[in-house]
Parts: sequence; structure tokens; C-alpha cells
Amino acid sequence: MAHRAAAEDWFRRYRVAWESNDPADIRGLFTDDAVYRGKPDDPEPFVGLDAIEAGWLEDADQPGDTEFEWAVLAVDGDVAIARCVTTYLNENPPTTYDNLFVIRLAPDGRATEFTDWWIPRRAADGSGDAA
Repeated sequence: MAHRAAAEDWFRRYRVAWESNDPADIRGLFTDDAVYRGKPDDPEPFVGLDAIEAGWLEDADQPGDTEFEWAVLAVDGDVAIARCVTTYLNENPPTTYDNLFVIRLAPDGRATEFTDWWIPRRAADGSGDAA
């Protein structure tokens, strides 16, 4: 059963892995057979540690390129849901995404499933993509 403290710890470690891109940090987040979905209907999720690490590093952000805020919204059983806001500072103008992360945690605090629901914010002038 996931608890708020376990979910909070997972998101802290997620940010460390995001900033470091260190394979040990990435692998420490997930169980051996975890499923990582970049979007809810992902036709080709990353399955297993090797695939998750490779997929993560293939599209890695560079340290300092982003601001990331998060708040755990709910924990029910082994599922935790968090609202995240990601701003890519290296883009002109900076691009912000609203994310809803849904993770299923194993008893040891690693994720067995991760799904990212992400939506780009519209610019103040109404331009920009919205998914």
C-alpha cells in the first residue's frame, strides 16, 4: 500500500534522476518489470528497467533546463497521483506543461507503473499547441 510519504519520496527521487540522468538514479525509481507510459494511450510503453533507462536517456533533458513543481493529490492503495508543472527554460519563450502523473508503487517504494498525462499550456496570446 502506498502512503503519502512514499509517494513524496518517489517524486523527490524522480526529480533527482531527471536532473542527474544517472542510470542508477533512473533505475532506482522502477521495479525490474515496470511499465513507463509517456502518455495514457502510449502504443509502445517502455517495459522493464533496460527499456526505461534507454528511453529516458534518449530524450533526456539537460540539468538546469527545467523548473519542476509537483504536489501529491491523492494516494489510494498502491496508486499515487500528482499534479506537476514543468517549464522548459531553454526554449524561447519558455514552454510550460501541466502534467498529471499516475504511479503504482511497490512495497519497496519503486514504481511498477508510471503514466504521464501532459498538456502544453497555451501562450498568453492564445497561441500554442494544446493536446
